[in-house]
Amino acid sequence: MLVQVNLTAYDAGTYMAPIVNDGCRSFIATRFYRQYPRKFCHTQILTVLYLPRVAFPSEYAKHMVTYIDAAHLAPVIMLAMLKFDERGLIPAVVQDSISGRVLMLGWMNAESLRLTRETGDVIFFSRSRDQLWRKGETSGNVLKLRDLRIDCDGDTLLVRAEPHGPTCHTGNESCFFYEFDDNAVDAPDAVRQQDPPAAGFLDELAGVIAARHADAPEGSYTASLFKKGRHKISQKVGEEGLETAMAGVAQSDDRLIDESADLLFHLLVLLQERNVPLRTVISRLSERHAAGQQPDPV
Repeated sequence: MLVQVNLTAYDAGTYMAPIVNDGCRSFIATRFYRQYPRKFCHTQILTVLYLPRVAFPSEYAKHMVTYIDAAHLAPVIMLAMLKFDERGLIPAVVQDSISGRVLMLGWMNAESLRLTRETGDVIFFSRSRDQLWRKGETSGNVLKLRDLRIDCDGDTLLVRAEPHGPTCHTGNESCFFYEFDDNAVDAPDAVRQQDPPAAGFLDELAGVIAARHADAPEGSYTASLFKKGRHKISQKVGEEGLETAMAGVAQSDDRLIDESADLLFHLLVLLQERNVPLRTVISRLSERHAAGQQPDPV
């Protein structure tokens, strides 16, 4: 559907854009209409937005009156919802799209937001250097954009991204590795913690299994599995899978829970033996979900 946009220079960086069609509900998502009826719908057929020029497609901005596909207008409307501060910046919280871990806090302006959406690499605005900077441009630890969200007040962005390497300049996966407690002043080094688990307890358990693999402590069941080798570990996964299936068919819920726990544990051991990180499995599930794929048939 096409909507008519009449661009008028409002100031050096902004267009005033009355947008006309057969009714604001037809081109603004219903949820926006319900939330912001006064902001977006001055009448049934007229909406006035103040649009940052940098966010408006250049091929459209050449003409003061043009017709735009409603889908192309949606990102501009979203940008108009944002509340940038007096410096033209907005805070952006970065979250691991796979694990849900909070990775860092950065700042964006309209230009860095546009480039982030266009390139797929997360790009911030550096307040100290007064310039754009692509996360990982020197270290190689880039953030690949998965999606962007706006909070209910429009004054904060949530950037869901997939990290390629540690996010923090210290080498930690997250910048949030200090614990705030009563001992922080007396013993700052003591509160430097390991990063929180990437996939909840399963990732924490995978870390313990990796340690058993490396240290091979005496008396450890996990270490004994690694000593027996890949074939024995694979056999255990098969056995536990069969026992889980049997419990699912004819045994109690409690038994099913126990067998499922055994299966997950031995699967993590096999992944460690093959040097396959748990997050790559989670990532594959996420990719299949996004693509609408079903698990591979047997």
